Formats: sequence, C-alpha cells, structure tokens
Amino acid sequence: MDIAKNFDDLKLYRGNEYTINKYISIKQPTIGEICDYGEIKYFSMVRTLCYVGADLKWQLNDIGIDYTKIDDFTLFSSLLAKAFDKKRTSIIFGDILDLSKMTLVFDDDLQDMVLIQPLNNDEYIKIDRYVYAVMIGVLRKLHRFKRNDEIPGNEATRMILIEDARDEAEENKDKPPTSFLFPLVSAMVNSAGFKRDDVTVFDMKIYPFMDSVSRTAKIKNAELKLYSGYSGFGIDLKKVDKEELNWIGEL
Repeated sequence: MDIAKNFDDLKLYRGNEYTINKYISIKQPTIGEICDYGEIKYFSMVRTLCYVGADLKWQLNDIGIDYTKIDDFTLFSSLLAKAFDKKRTSIIFGDILDLSKMTLVFDDDLQDMVLIQPLNNDEYIKIDRYVYAVMIGVLRKLHRFKRNDEIPGNEATRMILIEDARDEAEENKDKPPTSFLFPLVSAMVNSAGFKRDDVTVFDMKIYPFMDSVSRTAKIKNAELKLYSGYSGFGIDLKKVDKEELNWIGEL
C-alpha cells in the first residue's frame, strides 16, 4: 500500500500539521525555522529517521545484520529511534513524543513488536508498524525524499554494494557538509514568477517550498520541450511522453 496516496496534498500545501493520533502529529517547519534549528542537523535527523536497510549497508554489515533482510520498522524501532530525544525532534514531532524514551515490547493484540512511551497520566504513546509507516510517509512527502529501493541480484552484488558504500563514506568523511536548501532557495528567489523574495521565502513551510521547486522545474522542462518541438529544428513532440509536457500534472 502506498501510504503517501492517502495524504491530503492541499492541506499539506497549506502548511497544516498532519495528525496521526492523539499524541503524534507531524509539524511543518518553515525554511526560517529549519535555518534557526541548524539545516545540517535538521536534514541529518529527518534522513536518518527515514533510513531503510539499503541506506546503511556497511554499518549494518559490520554488526552482523544483512541489510536486505531487516525490515524498515525493525530497523527504526531497534536501532534508529533511540538516538532521538524530544529536544532533537520537537521541531517536527512537538513536545510530547520522545523516541529516546520508547521501549520495544510485544503487543498481544497485534501479535507484533511495538514501541511504547509511558506518560504521566497512565496513558502511553504507541508506535506500531502502521503508525511508523504513516510517520515516515509524511516525512518523505514533506521533504520529497524517495525510499531507497535498491535490491542486489545476488550475494556477490550485495557485498560489492556494501564495499562501495563503505568506500564512499570513507572518501566523504573529511569533506565539510554542504547546504541542501541554499541552492534551492537561491534558484527559486531568482526564478521569474516566484512570488517570494530573499526575506519572505524563509516564511514558507517546507512542503509548499519543495513543491515550488519541483513545479518550477516541471514547468521549465515542459516549456523547453515545447519550444524545441515547435521551432521545427528540435525534438519530435510525438516521441515525448505527454506527461512531460503537462506542466500542471502530478510531480
């Protein structure tokens, strides 16, 4: 099931938070709030929460786990969640959920493992597989992250991919972190038709901003192909996927 198809795009575009249950909601920070929080720290947190086995090939291999065999929820609940306390995640989860205080227990009703966070009023927050899928689905949608679906064809390929990932990490370990948002903000502010300037762009929530980046790219791509096709000296529009020319289509 594609969880993302159940989200209300218009409400997310409006900047609304996404309520999963009584205790778990996902807030949308503005570009300015992300800047104040620390952009590198923010995206490191969000990306890590969204990691699947294929994102941690060599790290998992080093602790004896086959990255192709650990499911997303098990990775999150047993290894990733405990690293994030309330202070680190309040920008997206608010002041109640504290992943670092959650305990992995067996749920008799679900006949499955779940994460539990006891509260002071004898209630508790529970993250099961479905709640997890919605949480991560929202985070991916807000930031336009794609799940890493890489699957090796055989064991030899799996080991090659592990060593390639290790080598890449080694090569990049001393490189200074670079801004993900700055080139996007700069490009949008300097794009004709974008209604925000270098001050007001920081008031935009992350989802509408990322949508603007993708939509602008889609519009420019469609215009370029149409111009080339109608010029008589460029591409043959009959051979172009019609969706590429539909600038109001799905992103």
